[in-house]
Amino acid sequence: MRMLIVDDEPLAREKIRDLVICDPELEIVGECANGAEALAAMQEQRPDLLLLDVQMPEVGGFAVLEALKSESLPLVIFVTAYDQYAVRAFEFHALDYLLKPFDRERFEAAIQHAKAQLRPRRSGHLDERILALLEQLKAETKYVERLVVKSGGRVFFLETKEIDWIEAEGNYVNIHTPKKSFLLRETISNLESQLDPKQFVRIHRSAVVRVDRIRELQNWSHGEYRVILHGGTELTLSRNYRDNLQGLLGNHL
Repeated sequence: MRMLIVDDEPLAREKIRDLVICDPELEIVGECANGAEALAAMQEQRPDLLLLDVQMPEVGGFAVLEALKSESLPLVIFVTAYDQYAVRAFEFHALDYLLKPFDRERFEAAIQHAKAQLRPRRSGHLDERILALLEQLKAETKYVERLVVKSGGRVFFLETKEIDWIEAEGNYVNIHTPKKSFLLRETISNLESQLDPKQFVRIHRSAVVRVDRIRELQNWSHGEYRVILHGGTELTLSRNYRDNLQGLLGNHL
């Protein structure tokens, strides 16, 4: 079982290493001191089990899970010194909740629970509880409020409210903000499906714009419009996507 340890306290990570070292069925594939490191490690290592501290500087444990897509989540055991987060932890369908300081017996009980859950996953069979959870996740449409982007060797969150518009570049998108642009490996259609349609609208096959950034619409030609943003950027509203914007504006273009 491949395990990723995420805790901002070096002594806490060392304690977990000491508890794991005697178990031949466990492999530590990485250690992270903060949420940003955890997100990068999750993409690279694809662990089976995530031991995740709740309270960390800047990006806490809950923020890490919110940033990950549900289908890529491993088993999660929260590790924290604060019992007030327990209810929210299980709202994230945590497998277990280790309250610091915990002893070897409590830790091993949590690990055995994880192993028991992982076996049917590897055999290709999902139990009824997991199937019910998957159906629930499909039914709950939640739009992202933050995107995970890489820039200059850093991994950080970009709030969707900071975005002016998004431009398609093949299998990538160029996310434009008032100060800077960020390249993200994602198709524009897939990213559009994750954004709140009340806030973002597709105006062209290669452009999505945040509605409240639109300053002016100018009738152009052949049923198309110029879309002028507050920062002065000019985009094209094509005929094929005119109904999208018209529905949000509540009038006829």
